[in-house]
Amino acid sequence: MTEEGWYVDPYGLHDDRWISDGAPTALVRDGGVESQGPPPGAPYTGPLERVEETPPGHGEDLLRADSTEHGKPFDPKAEETAAWEAFDETSGT
Repeated sequence: MTEEGWYVDPYGLHDDRWISDGAPTALVRDGGVESQGPPPGAPYTGPLERVEETPPGHGEDLLRADSTEHGKPFDPKAEETAAWEAFDETSGT
């Protein structure tokens, strides 16, 4: 089986690099933010070091848009009005 997944960037250019079928790809990660960073033309040396992934949470920290738990209750009409006002401001009308 060949390597597949996030590994410490073997080139040292980024925090992590996605390895696919044992080959480095342009998909990189720095501080948890994904971007593109093509690998250099030279082959890497040394063994690959797999990055331990943190499993996603169970969503306890997420709130529904209509939740009244934190702040004022959701008012769809007020949100629609605010959206139209923002559109009017950016469209120059």
